[in-house]
Amino acid sequence: MAGIVVVFDFDKTIIDCDSDNWVVDELAATDLFNQLLPTMPWNSLMDRMMKELHSQGKTIQDIVEVLKRVPMHPRVIPAIKSANALGCDLKIVSDANLFFIETILEHHGLRNYFSEIYTNPSFVDEEGRLRDLPLP
Repeated sequence: MAGIVVVFDFDKTIIDCDSDNWVVDELAATDLFNQLLPTMPWNSLMDRMMKELHSQGKTIQDIVEVLKRVPMHPRVIPAIKSANALGCDLKIVSDANLFFIETILEHHGLRNYFSEIYTNPSFVDEEGRLRDLPLP
C-alpha cells in the first residue's frame, strides 16, 4: 500500500458531527450563534463565538473537555490505524479549525497517524482565548 494517500475530511467523517456546532451547543451558546449566523462569514462567526465564550468565563480547558466528548463512530479509529499500518499516507483536508482537530486526534491517540492537516489556522492568544482564522 506504500504510495497510497488517503485524504479525510474531519467533521461528519472522522467525527460524527460538526466540531464548531458541537462546541457552541455544549457550551450553551447556540442562541447567540443562531442570531449571528446570518450576519457574518463562518470563520468570523466562530472567532466571535470564542470571544463570547471567553468573556463568559469559559476556558481553553472547558473547550478541550467538550472536544473530548465529541461523538465518533467506533470503526473510525481502527480504520485509521489499519490504513496507517498498511503504509498509507493519511492526511486531513477540512474547514474545521486546527485546535479542534488536533485536540480530538490527540485525545484519541491519532495525531501522529496523519502526515498533514490542511485546515483553518487557530491559536490560543495571550489572554487564553481561542482565535479562529480563515485560511489565508
